[in-house]
Amino acid sequence: MMIAIDKIHWLGHASFFIEGLTVKVYIDPYQIKQGLPKADIVLITHQHFDHCSADDVRKIYKSDTVIIGPKSVVRALPLTAKTIKPKEILQVRGITVEAVYAYNIKKSFHPKSEDNLGYIVDVDDTRIYHAGDTDYIPEMKDIKADICLFPIGGTYTMDAKEACQAADAINPKFVIPMHWGSIVGSSKDAEEFKKNCKPEVKILGKE
Repeated sequence: MMIAIDKIHWLGHASFFIEGLTVKVYIDPYQIKQGLPKADIVLITHQHFDHCSADDVRKIYKSDTVIIGPKSVVRALPLTAKTIKPKEILQVRGITVEAVYAYNIKKSFHPKSEDNLGYIVDVDDTRIYHAGDTDYIPEMKDIKADICLFPIGGTYTMDAKEACQAADAINPKFVIPMHWGSIVGSSKDAEEFKKNCKPEVKILGKE
């Protein structure tokens, strides 16, 4: 049975809280509010300040929180974290965490050589793909996911048009746009994405 969409909370920018039955997963917490549930797992895609924020991780950290990220994140974060690389899979707190490639093709912000990540997490029998800061890359054609979280803001990542191509290639049940409404991207980008995307798009309000 697929996780309910209302258990996936967009916290702004590329930040998400996935509220599983037995596990609470955060991805790229950044400028999140105080008082959110404590994390069982925190996944960080790369070391840029708007994705790897020690202050925000501390807001949801508890003594047994497992933090996972690429080597650059482990070096930058003043908290203990597990290293993961693209194509690696970890079993953590009863769920599967798979690291996948995330990089730019025609931009220099996120080169493939840095091993920045997207993640596929299997929560409550649902494969949720957080693409990270990425363009529409060839590796996406091999990804199988029920729900995709895609950047649409352009400049540093895919824009709405590229994100539609990625969504069409993967063909998930639902797609949720991210990386808009803060540093780059606007509600207009989100609406354009929804209008042109073949899979169903859910535009979440920031929580």
